[in-house]
Amino acid sequence: MTLVLTAPRRPAFLENGSVAGMICMAAAMVLLPIGDAFAKILTGHLSAVEVTTARLLAQGLCLIPIALVMRSRLRGPMFSPIVALSGGLVMVTLTSLVWAFSVMPIATAIAIFFAEPLILTVLVGPLLGERVGPRRTIAVLVGLIGVLIIIRPGGGFGPAAFLPLLAALCYALNMIVLRKASGTRSSLTVQCGATFYACAGMVAVSLGLGATGHIEPSFADLPRWAWGAIMASGALAAASFILIAEAFRQAEAGLLAPFQYLEIIGATTVGYLVFGDFPDGLTWVGIAIILGSGLYVFWREQMPVNRAGMRPRRRRTRRIRAR
Repeated sequence: MTLVLTAPRRPAFLENGSVAGMICMAAAMVLLPIGDAFAKILTGHLSAVEVTTARLLAQGLCLIPIALVMRSRLRGPMFSPIVALSGGLVMVTLTSLVWAFSVMPIATAIAIFFAEPLILTVLVGPLLGERVGPRRTIAVLVGLIGVLIIIRPGGGFGPAAFLPLLAALCYALNMIVLRKASGTRSSLTVQCGATFYACAGMVAVSLGLGATGHIEPSFADLPRWAWGAIMASGALAAASFILIAEAFRQAEAGLLAPFQYLEIIGATTVGYLVFGDFPDGLTWVGIAIILGSGLYVFWREQMPVNRAGMRPRRRRTRRIRAR
């Protein structure tokens, strides 16, 4: 019997770039709720469609110098049907979230939105052909129960409570589109292209709704500080997405996944400090259920898959101490 000695493997969080990736992801999760707060403030002066249009235009302006500085990372075609599809999904995602911010606390909207990993787990089967086992299916169902606890159909928010759920669905679909697009493009290329298509689409929608009288353009009546809020919202969004892209470049997705839930903490903090909103007891129960279900799904994703497509059970191993 031959005994082979190997050096102990370093923990994942100590691998090259992993720490930097986690820092980037944590920073992005702090910046996103601040940008959402600016968007919520702007809904007091503009419609959700106008706020989304202004935010995307500001985000695009901020991405231009970033793309020029990081042009070495622009790889692959920026303008194509699949990137346009991503831009369309971004339009619906942001409009739904901004609309939700106008009628409910930011923390509540973000908590419902975090059903996205669960929805993505359901969609990867029919759309990508990936097998989803019964345990993850149960976790998804439990997580959706948490969403219903927060929404409380027939409660105070009405049908608008389903807006973050629509945003989560579109965001999950966009993750699948990005997975397809990233095979021949860098993440920065897709981000810039999708932002361009989303800007063009939202401008067209805003002009169309204004021409038909469904919305009354209010940009001319905005106070000066609102223009600063628009630029701040777009700049924070652009910085957040660049940080997220850099995080996934530096570290594995499974290592970064739990850090995404810091956004709920950030949204709760910002909502309380800026708007005086704080989730009630039932909302916290729903948040806890969604968090637990999402983290379980991420944990199952990291388990190895055998040739039959099954995730084997962990076995206990006996350690032999060398003398």
